[in-house]
Formats: sequence, C-alpha cells, structure tokens
Amino acid sequence: MGELLPSPEQYRSLVGKPNFLTHTMPDLSFVVQHLSQFLQSPFFSHMHVALHILRYLKGSSDVGVFISSSPNLSLSAYCDIDWAACPDTRRSVTGFCILLGDSFVGWKAKKQHIVSLSLAEAEYRAISKVVAELVWVVRLLFDFGNVVPVVVPVFCDNQAVIHIAKNPVFHERTKHIEVDCHFIRTKLGEGLIALHHVLTSSQLAYVFTKPLTRLAHHSLLLKLGVQSPSNLRGCWS
Repeated sequence: MGELLPSPEQYRSLVGKPNFLTHTMPDLSFVVQHLSQFLQSPFFSHMHVALHILRYLKGSSDVGVFISSSPNLSLSAYCDIDWAACPDTRRSVTGFCILLGDSFVGWKAKKQHIVSLSLAEAEYRAISKVVAELVWVVRLLFDFGNVVPVVVPVFCDNQAVIHIAKNPVFHERTKHIEVDCHFIRTKLGEGLIALHHVLTSSQLAYVFTKPLTRLAHHSLLLKLGVQSPSNLRGCWS
C-alpha cells in the first residue's frame, strides 16, 4: 500500500465528512465504508482516494435521489455481497437497497462482523440485514396510515441462499450461523417477504459492494433514480 501518513488527522476529517453525506448520497456508500477501515493507520494511497472523493463531490454537486410523486407504495429490495472482500480479515461486505414504488428510500454498505465460510452464508447474513430493515420500514408506513399491500420481493443473485432460507431443516451448511439470522424463515412464513433470484446484470445493490467503472457506476445510479435535476426536464407538468 505504500507509506503510512505521518499525521492521519486530516485523513480522518476528510473521510468523516463524506460519511455523513452517505445518508443522502448513496453513490458514496461503498468507497466511504472502505476508507473508514483505515482511520487508525491510513496510507498515502488512502489519502489519494479520499481527495478523489472531494473532486467527485465538486463535479456532482447537483446530483441527488429523485423521489417520485407516484402513489405506488409497494416495497422491493435488492441485496448483494462481496465475499471475503477484505484481504486482512476476509470479512465480506453487505450491500442492499430498498425501493418504495419507483423511489430509492434506503441503502446500506457495511462490512460484516464475522467471517463467512461460504458465499451463500455471507449472502444469507446480508439478507437478514435487509429483512430487518424492511420490518422497520413496514412498521413506519403503518404508523403513517399506510399498509403495504403485497408481499415484499427481496432480490438476490444466489440460488443457494434462497434454498437455505426456504429449508426449515438445519444441516451442515447452516448449523453454525447465528440464530438471529434465521428469522428470515420466520418472515417468509409470515408472508412479509418473498425471495427471488435476479441476474447479476440486473442486481441494483451491486453499486454498494463492488468498485465499478465510471460507466457502470453511472448506469446503476440512474436505475436507482440518483441523478441531476437537469435529466428530469420535460417531466414536470
């Protein structure tokens, strides 16, 4: 990675401020969670990436999350992981996003707290996080006087994890996973969620788990409604 920064205070400040921006700028979530791992002992290479974030912010100051005025209140979610992404700890990165109708209303990019022994296990842990978030969103909508009309589809690109979630029998592949992860099965049984397979090319949560090319990054953000108001001209009545 090169040489350690002699004084990491400026780096911590540079990374800390964009961390707050991730609450309204999902396009920063992946890179900020990655840089946040090196707050104690950052290298010059990490500082270079942090400065690149500032250049990105300057060039995308008018970009934001577009919230549709559509009355559609159906929920959907996409979940993805980068298995064993960290070369030091081999922990995976969880990424998910939640849509309310056509509007992007929730997202997360975070390293998992434990090492997963397989790709399916890491994805299973990630799904448990998005299901927990969906439970909260459904309750919030109910408090606002809105009832989610249908089962919430959760899309992932791993067939094995869908099989594990639907299989009530504990076996060698899942017996070591924490009990709290298995509440996915409870929510499946209650009819709150339904797991669906999605092609990797259609996985919207990909932007929260992988470094992408500029074109791929921009394309996914457009699908999530993250764009400049200038792109919406002609949409107003």
